[in-house]
Amino acid sequence: MRVDARGLTFEVRTGGPEDGVPVLLLHGFPQHGGEWDGVVPALHAAGLRTYAPDQRGYSPGARPAAVEAYRIPELVADAAGVLDALGVTSAHVVGHDWGAAVAWALAAAHPERVRSLTAVSVPHPAAMAHALATDRRQKARSAYMALFRKPGTAERVLLAMRAAALRRMLGGVGDAARVTRYAEPMRVPGALTAALNWYRAMSGADMRAVGPVGVPTTFVWSDGDVAIGRAAAEACAAHVTGDYRFVELAGVTHWIPDEAPAPLAEAILARVGP
Repeated sequence: MRVDARGLTFEVRTGGPEDGVPVLLLHGFPQHGGEWDGVVPALHAAGLRTYAPDQRGYSPGARPAAVEAYRIPELVADAAGVLDALGVTSAHVVGHDWGAAVAWALAAAHPERVRSLTAVSVPHPAAMAHALATDRRQKARSAYMALFRKPGTAERVLLAMRAAALRRMLGGVGDAARVTRYAEPMRVPGALTAALNWYRAMSGADMRAVGPVGVPTTFVWSDGDVAIGRAAAEACAAHVTGDYRFVELAGVTHWIPDEAPAPLAEAILARVGP
C-alpha cells in the first residue's frame, strides 16, 4: 500500500490480522521493507499486525534531493508521520541497521508512540558516536563510511559493473536472487544517491543528541557483524533507562533479518510479550 505523510508518499508492506497489535518495521541500507519477509510470518502467527515502510530515499515518492533532508530528525518525523497516516497511536518498533538508528531516536523523542523497541545490529546512536570517537577497532570497522560520504565517487564505485561492489557487500543476505532483490532497486537513477544521503547527512552532533530510551528495549547484535564491534554493542546499555535485554547471536553476520529470521522473531516476540 501507499501512505502519504509529510508531503511524501511511502510504499508500505502490511500483513497480519487487521485488528492485531501494530508493529512498525524499519529497514536498513541498502535494503527495503522486504528485508523483514522472513521475520513477519512468526509475528503474524502471534496475532500482530506489521507495517514495513520503504523509508525516505527508498520509496520513489519520498526522495528529496537535499542532503540535509536525510538528517536523523527528519527520518524520525517520517516514522511518526507514517504511524499517523496509518491511524496508529503507538506501536512496537523494530529497526535494523539505519532503521535501528531511527527506531532508537523515535523511542527517545516520542516514547508515547513506542510500546517497545527492538533494535537490530546498530546500537543507540550516542553509544555508536562514542565508539567511533574512542575505539580504534570501531573506527576501522566504520572506515567504509568515508567512501559512502563522497558524492559521485561512492555511486561510481558501488554501481560499476552492474553494481558488483554493492552485490559483494550484500553477500551475507543469502543467495544470488536475494542479493539481486536489494541491489537492483539501487540501480534506478537517483536511488543509491538518496540512500547514501543518510550517511552524508549523518553528524556526531545529531547522534549524540539522541537521549536515553525509557521504553522496554531489546538490542540484538551478532558477533559476526563486520560493521559493529563489541565495544559499541556493549555500550548500548548505558543509554537505556527502561527494562533492557541484550541478545547476542553467535556466528551471524550483519544481515540478521535475512540470515537469522527465526531467532530474531523469537527475540521480538519475547519483547512484545502477550
